[in-house]
Amino acid sequence: MPVRILVADDHEVVRRGVCALLKSQNGWEVCGEVSDGRQAMKEVSTLNPDVVILDIGMPNLNGLDATRQILKKHPNTKILILTLHGSREVVRAVLRSGARGLLLKSDAAGNLVPAVTALQQGATYFAPKLAEIADFASDDGPSPPGISRLTSREREIVQLLAEGNTCRQVAEALGLSIKTADTHRSKIMRKLNIHSIRDLVLFAIRNNIVQVGDPGAGQA
Repeated sequence: MPVRILVADDHEVVRRGVCALLKSQNGWEVCGEVSDGRQAMKEVSTLNPDVVILDIGMPNLNGLDATRQILKKHPNTKILILTLHGSREVVRAVLRSGARGLLLKSDAAGNLVPAVTALQQGATYFAPKLAEIADFASDDGPSPPGISRLTSREREIVQLLAEGNTCRQVAEALGLSIKTADTHRSKIMRKLNIHSIRDLVLFAIRNNIVQVGDPGAGQA
């Protein structure tokens, strides 16, 4: 049986490069390509891939929250996160999400195949530059202040708002009424003791909900 792999990255050039590398491996099949985390969730349910490769900073739903939601419904799925930047905070966030590996995009050409191989064999994989950090970034550590109080739905709303969406657009994206979306927004602001969208954007960046350079981040 081939190893079925789903790739999610909003940068088309990166996604095509990753897919081309995967397709060059005997016995590996790219069963789907998507451009955001919400699409990835839907395709996992439809395609049932063995491995999912997620960009950490995608619009609409980031790679970390997509990982949590995918694993909640499909706990046996193996997930590899791609990131432009590695840090202790990013490694800890990846570990907390339940992903099995983390790879710098700059290392993908040389390390993507070993990473997917490791995950498929039941192991974990962290890029050579991040492996030492991973050894010390315990998943048992406390979550950053504030974010641990947010539900999965609230993190989705924080991302959409931080990307510049209005409450009406948030409601449309999540299938909610405008009133419900606005109620969620107000509750989130109270929970986090935040009083402006600008501060919400900063909170989202600090907690890896959006990344600097993401489409829409900071435009609100």
